[in-house]
Amino acid sequence: MTPYAIVQTGGRQWKVSAGTSFETNRVPAEVGSTYKLEQVLFASDGKSMQIGRPFLQGASIICEVLAHPLGPKTISYYYRRRENWRKTIGHRQPLSRLLVKSIAVPSIAAPAEEKQAQSSESKPARRIAASPKGSKQPVIRSPKRLSSRGAR
Repeated sequence: MTPYAIVQTGGRQWKVSAGTSFETNRVPAEVGSTYKLEQVLFASDGKSMQIGRPFLQGASIICEVLAHPLGPKTISYYYRRRENWRKTIGHRQPLSRLLVKSIAVPSIAAPAEEKQAQSSESKPARRIAASPKGSKQPVIRSPKRLSSRGAR
């Protein structure tokens, strides 16, 4: 399985892999230059995966800016009834077409090994004390229901 990642850009999330192209909101880069996306939410290489909380530290997607097209035209029409007042407004969203060159994700196995080493060294095992015999736990009761006639 080919490596892929889920990246957030332009207020949307995209599933990308090397060689895919997609259109997103206009990015501040010239046509033909490279653009780096750093808000990577998820990465997988086919064998293992990494999930960000919310983003992966040190992960990035290297893209090439192919073009800066305009999106399809949307037309808004305003009017006020019985007043002979009408207004038509058109809008075309500025977009950028990006081609994914590479996915750079730090090692997936290294953080798991570091967490195991830190957890075994720094934190002793917790022991939960048993409650004494004869002690009663507090009883949680639901509020009283009103009768079918309602509150008096």
